[in-house]
Amino acid sequence: MTAADRHAPLAARFLRSAELFPDRPALEAAGSTLTYGELRRRAQGVARLLLARDPAGAGPELTAVFASRSVDAFAGILGILLRGHGYVPLNPRFPALRNRDMLERARCRVLLVDPEHLDAAREMTEGLAKPPALLPIHAEESEEDVVLPAGGPDTPAYLLFTSGSTGRPKGVLVRQANVAAFLDGIAARYDLDETDRLSQLFDLTFDLSAFDMFAAWQHGACVCCPGAGQLLRPADFVREAGLTVWFSVPSAAMFLERLGGLRADMFPTLRLSLFCGEALPAELADAWAAAAPNSTVENLYGPTEATIACTAHRWERNARPGANGFVPIGDPIGATVTQVVDEQLDEVAPGEPGQLLLGGPQVVEGYWDDPAATARSFVTMQGDGRGYLTGDRVVRPKAGAPLEYLGRLDSQIKILGHRVELEEVEAVLREEAHADAIAVGWPLTPSGAAGIVAFVADTSLDKIGLRRALSARLPDYMVPRELRLVRELPLNANGKRDRKALLSILQAE
Repeated sequence: MTAADRHAPLAARFLRSAELFPDRPALEAAGSTLTYGELRRRAQGVARLLLARDPAGAGPELTAVFASRSVDAFAGILGILLRGHGYVPLNPRFPALRNRDMLERARCRVLLVDPEHLDAAREMTEGLAKPPALLPIHAEESEEDVVLPAGGPDTPAYLLFTSGSTGRPKGVLVRQANVAAFLDGIAARYDLDETDRLSQLFDLTFDLSAFDMFAAWQHGACVCCPGAGQLLRPADFVREAGLTVWFSVPSAAMFLERLGGLRADMFPTLRLSLFCGEALPAELADAWAAAAPNSTVENLYGPTEATIACTAHRWERNARPGANGFVPIGDPIGATVTQVVDEQLDEVAPGEPGQLLLGGPQVVEGYWDDPAATARSFVTMQGDGRGYLTGDRVVRPKAGAPLEYLGRLDSQIKILGHRVELEEVEAVLREEAHADAIAVGWPLTPSGAAGIVAFVADTSLDKIGLRRALSARLPDYMVPRELRLVRELPLNANGKRDRKALLSILQAE
């Protein structure tokens, strides 16, 4: 990438590749393969739809997209970016109430919908005070170029909602400058080119999906989405798609290992194997490295608030693991700044534990329409500059050593890589059950938890009705697998609800 291309907006990076590689594959999804030229024309068709609806333009804004991982979905996202808007992905698998809340809070004037989900979109938007215009994503291609708006680094790239401790998801607005800083760091670290074929395993509401799309498209590489059957057979997907880059949460590799699917030399085409979203056990990294012997294995780390990934560690087989048997989270990517601080935000001594504080151009400004949460998590770093308090405990490295992950300072857990605030689950439980509740991650896995067990202080409740109410408000991975009705909840010595006591009960069973 030339100096002139550095910090270019996402749409411009894609268009540059479409100009250089018009006939190379850009996307494989739902049994269809689109070249860069074809995907560009479809995206331009979407951009023209948006432009025709609002020819005068109202400045940078947000446009929602309600679609599965399909050709329509990816063309919709690119069309939104070509129009100069930021995209807000809504997940068809989420409860309608949750999608409705996110859509309303994002204040989108337009909702792009693939044909498969048009009825669900109508139902989701019915009764909103200011319903967005529903625009079906058409397959028509447009040869006419869309003039890129004069958006700067502060133009929105996307708005995602993560689990929030108050009972409502927190919005994180990521701007073009944040993503550009990430992509520039990735370009310097990984030698991606137009021959690469990248996996795309994440829902579009998961920020790691942005890596698959934009890291591929800025280099002329192909984004490869597995079909429904291949999701259950990831080893076949690697071979059938001819992948050269694998990117997933560690849970996906654990699933393969449990099925006996991680055999030596089974992934010879992979040259990069990247994991993010959860702690990566060293034993699993070794097993994957043996299965992909020509591959560089790296563990990436980064919260949504610091744009996808901001540190990385290259793993060598049989190397010494970090704390708790995990692969270290490594060193900063690009211009990321890391500090390990105590409760007063003073840096701890090398070799000592503390909270990871992140700074640099990948860190966002704060939470969407939530100044109180922003003030709690976004602070001034030592030596000036704005930083994000991650809530992650790490060891401040000694000279030449990588960052090592220790665990969380709060009750946030990871389920299949998804960030889950147990307080959000508890808040919804209290509202629906009209009783106190404690949620714990269970059963525990090396990278987090496989699910949630909830204890509710009311033995007379209808568990079936309560579960139905929870499913109407929470994504599947946040709905407790088991509801236990008890007379009272345990308290610790400080009079607070005692999650550890409940985990001890589960562990003893």
